[in-house]
Amino acid sequence: MYAIVEIAGQQFKVEKDQKLFVHRLDSKEGSKVTFDNVLLLANGDKISVGAPAIDGAQVGAKVLKHFKGNKVIVFKKKRRKGYRVKNGHRQALTEIQVENILASGAKKTKSVEKAVVKPVKTEPKPAKKVEKSKTIEKENVDLSKLTVAALKDMAKNKGVKGISSMKKDDLIKALS
Repeated sequence: MYAIVEIAGQQFKVEKDQKLFVHRLDSKEGSKVTFDNVLLLANGDKISVGAPAIDGAQVGAKVLKHFKGNKVIVFKKKRRKGYRVKNGHRQALTEIQVENILASGAKKTKSVEKAVVKPVKTEPKPAKKVEKSKTIEKENVDLSKLTVAALKDMAKNKGVKGISSMKKDDLIKALS
């Protein structure tokens, strides 16, 4: 009897008492783990294929040890450019031993349920009115100390026409 099961994002063909090296699992050495994502079960000539997984099928295994794999050297080079980069990598692995393969009757392990987020009703905030220059209301401001942009804004609000071609002195005369 064998099964194809997904463990840590990879698919493995497993049989009873087989040892496997898989990506690091979050369990302690000596603990038992179960894998519910069984994609195919074969018992002699009887083969059952899941869509995508078989309901009730389960593979039980025991964690033997955690370790790092052999070092893999990654060397990058671009010729005639002086570019050379050397990196090393050691994959974190877990050795497991398959203890049993259950074809049916296995209970699903509790999975984390997604929390339902309720939309919070908030009142729309009133839009803030941004005034470009607050000197419009003040009539006793010395106009010669203002910038041309502020003077043009004041002239635009008063309804003066032709402000785009006016110089600062002309804007001050038009606003006075």
